[in-house]
Amino acid sequence: MNAEQKRLKDPLWKTWGPYVSNRQWGTVREDYSNNGDAWNFITHDMARSKAYRWGEEGIAGISDNKQLLCFSLALWNKKDPIIKEIFYGLSNQEGNHGEDVKELFYYLDNTPTHSYMKMLYKYPQQAFPYTQLIDENKRRSRKETEFELVDTGIFNDDKYFDVFIEYAKATPSDILIKIEVHNRGNEAAALHILPAIWFRNTWLADTNAYKPSLLYVEENAIEINHTDLDIQHLYFDGLPETLFCENETNTNRLYGFNGQHTFFKDGINNYLVNNQQTINPDRSGTKAAVNYEVTIEAHASHTIRLRLTHTTKAGFADFDQVFATRQQEAEMFYNDLHKKKFTGDEKLVFRQAL
Repeated sequence: MNAEQKRLKDPLWKTWGPYVSNRQWGTVREDYSNNGDAWNFITHDMARSKAYRWGEEGIAGISDNKQLLCFSLALWNKKDPIIKEIFYGLSNQEGNHGEDVKELFYYLDNTPTHSYMKMLYKYPQQAFPYTQLIDENKRRSRKETEFELVDTGIFNDDKYFDVFIEYAKATPSDILIKIEVHNRGNEAAALHILPAIWFRNTWLADTNAYKPSLLYVEENAIEINHTDLDIQHLYFDGLPETLFCENETNTNRLYGFNGQHTFFKDGINNYLVNNQQTINPDRSGTKAAVNYEVTIEAHASHTIRLRLTHTTKAGFADFDQVFATRQQEAEMFYNDLHKKKFTGDEKLVFRQAL
């Protein structure tokens, strides 16, 4: 019995996994309208400002199996009108073949216990063509092909970042995170890399319900306070800026009235993109991001390490070894599964299908 097969006997290893949706906006899960119009009740434009009740969304996101705490990656190339926190897509009436995600991302590896996971997201270095994607797909009939992101020319001359996001569990509640960004273009390019952590708003319907908190406690750590979670800290490399707000709806932007909250869900976006004072100066809240502002030279890369863990004063001394071990164990697990029945590309097809 290999290491991954042994882990499968312990349900704790599945407590954390890729349980964050690629898309929550525009779905029936968050539709509270009187007429059941899920497509328009929460649109993509509203999503960054609207607190969800039943689920969350994010790029390469992970959470515990009750989705109390989420982690995902956000990016900003300094040219987009909004930071890239979630995938963009067309709703049912916008796409000529119905709803459709207009992004390029690939799930590269995963084990059943999520002891090792890897994903690739391709992020353009130019402003994302939101309007062009909507207008052209609306114009096309059902008999025509879909107008995809690559058709816009946004990836011409290799002006994009390959963003690899990897997770490796040292224990069920000690998760190592590696973000490796490659500049595929021929010129240096600026980028904000924004690993983000937040609590799903479980207190939304009941103002007297328990409300957890995130708190900046030292130069490279965010403290996680939740009575139902073992994980207590997010540790990270270097000395980046830490940004805090609340996972609360920006009622003024969406509905035209000021609610009881400040530092809304879109506070980090508004702070970076619009230079507004929309983050909490006390560095506490229910949503936070670690802001790495970098310039990556042509054909070069930049790597960030983080650790979501139950331990205190956790460092990165064992980081590379844990990743290497989990990758080797993933290889062994899948090799044992196909038992030499497949060769070459057949192995890759079999593995990715699983």
